[in-house]
Amino acid sequence: MLTRAPIGIFGGTFDPIHFGHLRLAQEAVEQCNLASIHFIPSGTPPHRPTPHAAAQHRLNMVRLAIQDNKKFVLDEREIFRADPCYTVDTLTDLRKTYGEQQPLCLLLGSDAFLLLHTWHKWEKLFNLAHIVVLQRPAYNVATDLVATSPALHRRYLAHVQASPAALLAAPAGVILVIDNPAFEISSSDVRQRCMAGKNLHYLLPDAVATYIQSNKLYNYAQH
Repeated sequence: MLTRAPIGIFGGTFDPIHFGHLRLAQEAVEQCNLASIHFIPSGTPPHRPTPHAAAQHRLNMVRLAIQDNKKFVLDEREIFRADPCYTVDTLTDLRKTYGEQQPLCLLLGSDAFLLLHTWHKWEKLFNLAHIVVLQRPAYNVATDLVATSPALHRRYLAHVQASPAALLAAPAGVILVIDNPAFEISSSDVRQRCMAGKNLHYLLPDAVATYIQSNKLYNYAQH
């Protein structure tokens, strides 16, 4: 049993960051007893289109969104990279920072986890970190994997554990599935609302909404 509390790793374009992202992170902190979570905005995501907002804007929005939570840490190691940002490389870099014995937890939503087998060198991820899957209501990750990827399903069966305590038994290698409350908010919906000049309250922190409006991001137009 290791003595260091796990550190969460939460990556994404955050284009823009919203309450769904923040609640997911808070659920992970509480259910997995995480020491902290690194929010890592991606610079050039290999699996997604180019972000709509520039890197500096997305970084600034994440900074504003997490500024009042002492367990949330802004990590800039990907945001200004021009080459594709592969998770395996980011985790390798984090291992150099924290050492081989620090438990690291890669946080993934259900949708992202079901596509893990398409990621660059995905099998190496299990040697670098635990994987915490935040499962939305009505999802069943184990069932969905059977049809999605036999290879990932085998990995799931070999690594899944039922208790967050397993995250302290080793620095990496565990798959843990936890519940994530339904927050029907998406970055694409926020962007569409911006284009229509709609009110953004209760979708994301007020500081982020003000930043979007002040900088006219996503073609925001006030009516």
